[in-house]
Amino acid sequence: MTDRTEAPSGNMKRRMRSATRLYAVQALFQMEQSGQAHDRVRREFLDHRFGATLEGEEMLDGDVELFHDILEQAVNWQAKIDQQTDRALVAKWPIGRIDPTLRALFRAAGAEFVLKAAPPKVVISEYVDVARAFFPDSKEPSFVNAVLDHMAREALPEAF
Repeated sequence: MTDRTEAPSGNMKRRMRSATRLYAVQALFQMEQSGQAHDRVRREFLDHRFGATLEGEEMLDGDVELFHDILEQAVNWQAKIDQQTDRALVAKWPIGRIDPTLRALFRAAGAEFVLKAAPPKVVISEYVDVARAFFPDSKEPSFVNAVLDHMAREALPEAF
């Protein structure tokens, strides 16, 4: 667990933001599957996941503010984000038909496009890495890259 009295280094901050994005996808997935409110799920993650030791492995702390912002924006803008995702998907595969983990991933990334706190290419790269974590040795990361690129170009055309 990171010593909370010391400011993390630049590399540690990047790793914490990456971990935060993974946690956000997991939290959004859990919210959809369980029907729990985002405040309850957020608190659970902050209390039991950030920096926790699971099966002998220490989890990274996350960026609490980024985690909160992603969840908040994903909930507040879910309809808009889902519409953007639908426009990026093949017509026969609307967002309701895709894997719920991918749905959560697209919502988290879409929330970051709304936040505009990180360049869209960074957001895309980070969530492609999240897709690799959930879907190793599969085509999903390439699919995620294509969908997020389309979403980012629609949401933030000035960045391209």
